Amino acid sequence: MYTALLTILIIIQVIVAFYLLQPTLLLLVYTVKKILGLSRPEVKVENAQTVSPRSFAAIITAHKSLALVPPLVDSLLKQRYDNYVIYVVADACEDDPLTYDHPKVQLLRPATRLNAKIRSIDYAINHFVQPHDVLVIFDSDNLAHPDYLQVLDQYFSQGHRAVQTNLQPKNTDTLYARLDAAGNLYNNFSDRLMRRELGLSSNIWGLGIAMETSLYKEIIYQHFLGGFDKKIQADIVKKIPLLAYAPEAMVYDEKIDNGAALEKQRTRWINAYFKYFKYGWDVLATGLRRGSFNLAYFGINLLRPPLFILLAAAFFLAAVNLFISFAMAAFWLGVVVVFVASFFVIVLLMQQEKGIFTSLFYLPFFVLRQVKALLKIKAANKSFLQTDNNKVLYIEDVLKKQPFPKI
Repeated sequence: MYTALLTILIIIQVIVAFYLLQPTLLLLVYTVKKILGLSRPEVKVENAQTVSPRSFAAIITAHKSLALVPPLVDSLLKQRYDNYVIYVVADACEDDPLTYDHPKVQLLRPATRLNAKIRSIDYAINHFVQPHDVLVIFDSDNLAHPDYLQVLDQYFSQGHRAVQTNLQPKNTDTLYARLDAAGNLYNNFSDRLMRRELGLSSNIWGLGIAMETSLYKEIIYQHFLGGFDKKIQADIVKKIPLLAYAPEAMVYDEKIDNGAALEKQRTRWINAYFKYFKYGWDVLATGLRRGSFNLAYFGINLLRPPLFILLAAAFFLAAVNLFISFAMAAFWLGVVVVFVASFFVIVLLMQQEKGIFTSLFYLPFFVLRQVKALLKIKAANKSFLQTDNNKVLYIEDVLKKQPFPKI
């Protein structure tokens, strides 16, 4: 019995240590590649064609409010690429009088409430006014850089079938917004930029993901409340050679600006992690069966728990090892220190605004809110738990602060 428990403890320790030390190893790889000049070249936009036979559908999913849609539509109408149509799905927006009289904008008002992002996307697809080769998914609070579709066109011209774009913060005016932005910068580095550097498939966000329309139609959903990105990436990564990342294609997302909004958002995210946990095993098993390191690595990281749970596990293992081995207890405290230091370095490396890095000293408050969110995950099975957004900013306002993020 003791031997079995010790074996289980060793396995758990190896898994937790792998996840927490992974960002440090990626930082080392990034540094070495930079020193040796081996980083992958950026896609240049200055020589891109402004018009292409490739047709894009920009799908905007709005729920209950259209207040933030005009700035996003405005940013899309200012694209330097011309072959696209914008589809605004106004779900449960019956009282909003917004209208559009523009040949590139289709405002769709479902007769019955959809109450799910997946259903809104399907509704848009079913109401395409023309065939589209590629669809791009936006939330209503997003903004797109003027080069956005132009860069995407080049990636699809290279043969990619699905491309995740670069999520950047639209607003960093409060402490929670900066902390939320810091988390995005960390994830951009570890799950996207470094995957690109290593020639591996990128994780996706629930927004700013572009893919061939035919590829999207191959995905079948059984659940509709949350987890859109969990399901879609687990399916398409098995269907295509590489899920690409385009750091040059920027989409700006509104960051939460208070603790209550953070709890609501993370409750939905944590619930989706557990609901779609099985898909990580499926991708991992598929990778092992096919002998694909790309798929196996992708699956391992789909199984990765939220960071605050990993840190809690590290402290728990340190406490347990006080009764087994003081050296191992010290090791776990060292792992925590190394992880936190790596997190700080990554944010410092990726940030555009100095305030994002300094906000990291308030991370304990952020973690506490996530713990409270964990205790509320059952609510996510009963409600859409939409995050309230209210920052009416136009693309010019954002570009004044961060014209082009470093990568």
